[in-house]
Amino acid sequence: MPARSRSAIAFIFVIMIAALSPVRAETRTVEVTLALICDIYEMAEKSGRGGYARIASAIRAERARAENVIVAHAGDAISPSLMSSLDKGAHVIDLTNRLGIDVFVPGNHEFDFGPDVFRKRMGEARFPLLAANLRDENDQRLTGFQDTRLFKIDGVTIAVIGLTAENSVDRSSPGNLKFRSSQETLKDLAPRLRKAGADLVVAVAHAPRRVDFRLMRADELDVLLSGDDHDLVLVYDGRTAMLEAKQDGEYLTAIDLKITVEESGNRRKVSWWPQFRIVDTADVEPDAAVAARVAEYQQRLSKELDVPIGKTLTALDSRKSSVRRHETAIGNLIADSLKSVLKADVAIYNGGGIRGNRTYEAGASLTRRDVLTELPFGNKAVLVEVTGAQLLRLLENGLWYAGKASGRFLQVSGLTIRAGRNKPGGQKIIEARIAGVPVDPSATYRLATNSFIAAGREGYGAITEGKVLLGVNDGEIVANLVTKFIREAGEISPAVEGRIVIE
Repeated sequence: MPARSRSAIAFIFVIMIAALSPVRAETRTVEVTLALICDIYEMAEKSGRGGYARIASAIRAERARAENVIVAHAGDAISPSLMSSLDKGAHVIDLTNRLGIDVFVPGNHEFDFGPDVFRKRMGEARFPLLAANLRDENDQRLTGFQDTRLFKIDGVTIAVIGLTAENSVDRSSPGNLKFRSSQETLKDLAPRLRKAGADLVVAVAHAPRRVDFRLMRADELDVLLSGDDHDLVLVYDGRTAMLEAKQDGEYLTAIDLKITVEESGNRRKVSWWPQFRIVDTADVEPDAAVAARVAEYQQRLSKELDVPIGKTLTALDSRKSSVRRHETAIGNLIADSLKSVLKADVAIYNGGGIRGNRTYEAGASLTRRDVLTELPFGNKAVLVEVTGAQLLRLLENGLWYAGKASGRFLQVSGLTIRAGRNKPGGQKIIEARIAGVPVDPSATYRLATNSFIAAGREGYGAITEGKVLLGVNDGEIVANLVTKFIREAGEISPAVEGRIVIE
């Protein structure tokens, strides 16, 4: 055989061997940390934990600890708080601008002061704003907002979707802004992001737990970073990891992701494993510069608010677990103030609008700061004439979850109610009386409440069928009304009296 023929055959043989040989896979590992904060209402620490100065240090420590860190804020920032009742959250944006946030998703409380203030505050932000399920009245994305943000880290693409609180219309005051279902938004965006090259899909959401679990079960997500429930939560079901970071900067929660990328020819496989961490901000030193800024705001507050207005002779309990579950002395005080000042037959106030989350000892001096801490939303006092039938529907709504904590739970004045814990929602009330007489469905009553309930929020739509006697434009801010009530009395002694009995 000629030498040239033998060489050609040998060359072809080598090519065939190379073609039949398996392509060597390349494997590499990328480490990324996802850090979460959420629901920060109080700017200063309490009992050595929380507040902006400590959370700023915790975030700085995360960035020093690892090279690839994404910090997310899952919303509820500009309200409610004592200072926000005065500056409508301007101080919050100033402080949050100092944290180094990579993603911010608005919570329902971002809309507490209405859409114009929301837009103004968000316009002051120097951090990325995400809300894929939020649109203006013309179905357009809001100025300054994006639906998603892509992070490309060492050849790995992480897509982050922002999902604002879809129930903000019922829980806050967003005006004509439009909210789409978080789950529908996720199902629409996640596949498109993966098709475009996203290796991991992360959602930062402000959502109640039931929505969190729906998002996890949708099998569209790798990681869910959530806010709203004020719980410390770490969950991994083998498919999706989830975090929540309680409230007020008490904790920073984090997931250290070890991402493995295997590439062989045109094939690419990405897998990951989460390692969870909880950072207790009691264990970090406050950031000096942020602490100084907080102190400036506190000094400004003190000049206006730390003036005694009266004394309580009985203990008061405004803890969330109390005012949203059963009758409380402080709830009676607020409802009694409304009923007395507005000369109403009855008064109702939603427990979710009482925000102090603290106790007061008998004999404690009360200040304007205390009242504004309890009632920070700026709600107005409203007087509405309703029929007994409409009133009963309102009471049923307030007791829908009787026996369980709920923001719609009512604190009342002028009423005594017996309700069945195990009766179905909408049929809880066994008996309701006004001044000892059963509520007459055909009679009319003067009902005092706040502007949140008067707008039909949180299921209170029946009140909009009544006749407005004193509307939002003319009503006094409830916090000011309660302040005057206490100041005029000098000493108060509200107590739990059996106004609401759940059997």
